[in-house]
Amino acid sequence: MTPLWAVYRRELAAYFETPLAWVFLTAFSIAAPSFAWHVGGLFESGRADLTPLFDYLPWLLMVLMPALAMRAWAEERETGTLEMLLAAPIPLWAAALAKFLAAWTIAALALALTFPLWMAVNYLGNPDNAAIATAYFGGLLLAGGYLAISQALSGTTSNQVVAFVLAMGVCLVLTAAGLPLVLDAVASRLPGVFAEAMAGLSALSRFDSLRRGVISLADLIYFISLIATGLALAMALIDTRRGGGR
Repeated sequence: MTPLWAVYRRELAAYFETPLAWVFLTAFSIAAPSFAWHVGGLFESGRADLTPLFDYLPWLLMVLMPALAMRAWAEERETGTLEMLLAAPIPLWAAALAKFLAAWTIAALALALTFPLWMAVNYLGNPDNAAIATAYFGGLLLAGGYLAISQALSGTTSNQVVAFVLAMGVCLVLTAAGLPLVLDAVASRLPGVFAEAMAGLSALSRFDSLRRGVISLADLIYFISLIATGLALAMALIDTRRGGGR
């Protein structure tokens, strides 16, 4: 666990030594309440809940998680430090997991910055705090899934912009696949089993249950599997690079 902790501290410090973490946290702390207030009508709905915030959260994470993850491996390749990392006595799994946990910590901090909204709705009414806590938990899992996949795609290139575009494209597919409009279009052209499969694979569909305060084993398994898949893919891509010697 010592190598994992060492890489985790290195990665977390690196986020705050550059403008990335500060820009990310600022952007999230402005964008999330803005969508909830001005687009979702948080204080105009007459309900004491955070539904408008969680309605738009997947779309924010779809853009911001790839931005947070794009440096994970691409920067290592660009600066030539990847070879040093691979040569160090650090298991590849520890390096991949540490990078993920460092980025996930930043994502958790960003979500925590929206807690004043939670306090505000408690001041104005009597919300279902258990449901709100579950929705936050779901948002953290969703962020983790998008981060893991985005960091894996960061391992395919040394260009951070390319890594961002690739990751956002995949996150868009994972999100949009659960939209009723998309599912209805698929169901009208293909057998219903295809629409059901898309809904089952969609991160949006899985998050929808959690944001309503419902925790199911299937949803937990989905997000854990998504994170594990991203980490495994990242390790496979970096291990291939190590094996190729370039």
